[in-house]
Amino acid sequence: MSEKIKAPLTGTVWKIETTVGATVDEGDTLIILESMKMEIPVEAPVGGTITAIHVTEGASVLDGLVLIEMEES
Repeated sequence: MSEKIKAPLTGTVWKIETTVGATVDEGDTLIILESMKMEIPVEAPVGGTITAIHVTEGASVLDGLVLIEMEES
């Protein structure tokens, strides 16, 4: 089953902690967003494999934007 991980808030992509093809576990940090000088981790909702990353470090994102797609294992 495909999962789309969306931005929980408007901010900037501070760091991408994964790569396409990587296997991740539920709760692993995938991306760190920065908003109002706070770092907000975006975690994997389930375990699986990263199939696409739609943002780059330094990009501005809006609340609800799809950041990453993954296949649930």
